[in-house]
Amino acid sequence: MKITRHLSILSPAGLSLLLFLFCAFAVIVNPDAGAALIETEEELVALEEPPALPANINQESDLHLAVGKGEVTLLNLSDPVPVPETVIETTDIEYGRVGDRALLLDLYRPARQEGPQPGLIFIHGGGWSSGKKSDYKYYTVRFAQMGFVVATISYRFVQEAPFPACVEDAKCAVRWMRAHADEYGIRADAIAVAGGSAGGHLAMMLGYAADTPELEGKGGHEQFSSAVQAVINLYGPTDLTPEEFHNHPTLTAFFGGKSYDQVPESYALASPMHHLDKNDPPTLVIHGTDDSTVPVAQADLLVAQLEKLEIPHEYLRMKGYPHTLDILLEANQFVRWHMYRFLKTHLN
Repeated sequence: MKITRHLSILSPAGLSLLLFLFCAFAVIVNPDAGAALIETEEELVALEEPPALPANINQESDLHLAVGKGEVTLLNLSDPVPVPETVIETTDIEYGRVGDRALLLDLYRPARQEGPQPGLIFIHGGGWSSGKKSDYKYYTVRFAQMGFVVATISYRFVQEAPFPACVEDAKCAVRWMRAHADEYGIRADAIAVAGGSAGGHLAMMLGYAADTPELEGKGGHEQFSSAVQAVINLYGPTDLTPEEFHNHPTLTAFFGGKSYDQVPESYALASPMHHLDKNDPPTLVIHGTDDSTVPVAQADLLVAQLEKLEIPHEYLRMKGYPHTLDILLEANQFVRWHMYRFLKTHLN
């Protein structure tokens, strides 16, 4: 399948524009718009069917109109996320070190825990050049309430160190979780990873390039495996090698200013699709059809290969939804319902 849409992978300017378009409408959102939203995670998980998405969404402009009418609800990214008494929050844990550079994560776990529980790592997006680990606190607090031991990680951006630094850091985080499994009550044989955009790319690299020597790095805990048992990819790029991306500025920055023609082997090494084999972990793919940042064709390519290799997978191909689709609360709870079911199935 040839990708024909322009790829503007996680451009911070593009993401800012999307958020501006949503927030420009948010000032007139009906305060009762969220009345149909699920109150608690327990209620959400107990649903036999996923919660309904807004009706009549066929393209991104329909969502803009729905926001303007107060028919959908937006996450306010500046709002603090409260941590309930049922969750223990520990911030800025050093999970690795590269030279004098500390690599940090925030950890969320159930206050009352009966035996080891599955581990889950969230990786934020931002074009491999921006973002922060707290971007995923909205998820981590909720998944910890449902029994998971959840981390959200920081990693080196391309301004500090180009590929493969961020992949090495993400792998180090998995090894840290395995190394501290007894301390935090984590099942070392049941670790999943989830990420959005650039974080989705890194999540797939963890899943499909497990224990690859040239990507492991020296951040610490080298005696442990960086393999994960399940992958959740929210609108991440899957193949960086097509000709139309060879001189893309976000990608050349990712590779230290080098185009595809200069380092084709690096572009291939950094492409999750190029690592897939039949032994790779189950994958949940979530992508909007109106994504102008990472085209949905990238997800289509991945799913076609997962099917060919008979790797267990689910595909939420969300019609009319753009990049960062889970900023809409209705879409977010729909996604979370599927994530819970997927993880329950594949992490036992």
